Amino acid sequence: MQIAIDIREACRQKKAGKGQWLAGFLSELISRNHQLLFLTDNEVPSSLITDSVNIKKLPSGPFWHIFASSYLKKQSDILYVSPTSTLVPCLLRGKIPVALVVHDLIAFQNEPHDKKAKWIERTTLKYALNKSEYIFTVSESTKNDLLSRFSKDNLNSVNTIYAGPLTKHININSSNSKTIVCPATLCPRKNQLRLIKAFNLLPDNLRDEYKLILIGARGWNDSNIIKLAECSKSVEWLNYVSDDEYERYLNECSTLALPSLYEGFGMQILDALQRGIPVLTSSRGSLKEIVGNAASLVDPERIEDISTGLRQILTDEKLRNRLKQEGPIQAEQFSWKRTVDIFLSTVEKV
Repeated sequence: MQIAIDIREACRQKKAGKGQWLAGFLSELISRNHQLLFLTDNEVPSSLITDSVNIKKLPSGPFWHIFASSYLKKQSDILYVSPTSTLVPCLLRGKIPVALVVHDLIAFQNEPHDKKAKWIERTTLKYALNKSEYIFTVSESTKNDLLSRFSKDNLNSVNTIYAGPLTKHININSSNSKTIVCPATLCPRKNQLRLIKAFNLLPDNLRDEYKLILIGARGWNDSNIIKLAECSKSVEWLNYVSDDEYERYLNECSTLALPSLYEGFGMQILDALQRGIPVLTSSRGSLKEIVGNAASLVDPERIEDISTGLRQILTDEKLRNRLKQEGPIQAEQFSWKRTVDIFLSTVEKV
């Protein structure tokens, strides 16, 4: 059986969370000697080109999904993996088996989200689920959200496949720098606005000593975040950075803070745990699931709670040492090998 995959998000120069997940998944999958067919609209990174990979480049634009579904319907003995979009599974209408990966249900939550993306997901997800032979989620939290939302639908079994870190081989962070890093696309859901306000509530001596650095491309409804960052003491926004630069900031920072309102998984959190970086994050959903007891958890809607959490993680040496020790142990639960093992063991049953 040939496995066809929509790899467009992994080919983007500026990858968002789903693109990072897909890149990690593909890096492990291509090592398994399966016959793979990559569908894209862009140049494929050389790291993803092997003898077992065939590449089909289709015209980019709004009709890409139509071209992809038409091409797939002509194939035989094939499984289509849809890791970032629900549109092609809808267009295939059950003509070939589909494995659908659901990252989150942000479109169905009360948290703010891009209106166009919300409309597409709300319109297509239910139909895509019903037309998919296999359904995968990236966390138990997303799985529970999915089953709760679509409990009355006759869904196929839902399997959680998680995610892995940016890289296998890392150095434990031992930096003494006074830098708090928040790596995420700028948007209301990532909660940078409240994080900056919480940082501004810290005592003057801590704001003199520490710097808050936001790393992430512009998303949507982010003007207030940028304006507040520009006028706040010791706060800097760096825009999107490369994987190498991201790695450097992970190695140099003293704390990672990401108090998101909602996450399907939270790969940046895993990267920090893996390196022994003390983490401050949200007490909600998948983030609590990923960190276990190895992070400082706060209520993401209460600025005072975020500020108190920041102050504690910056000043309590006993807490910092515990998080540094427990983070790498917690991170060992997650790997791309585990993710691909679960995926292949599920689809190979056929």
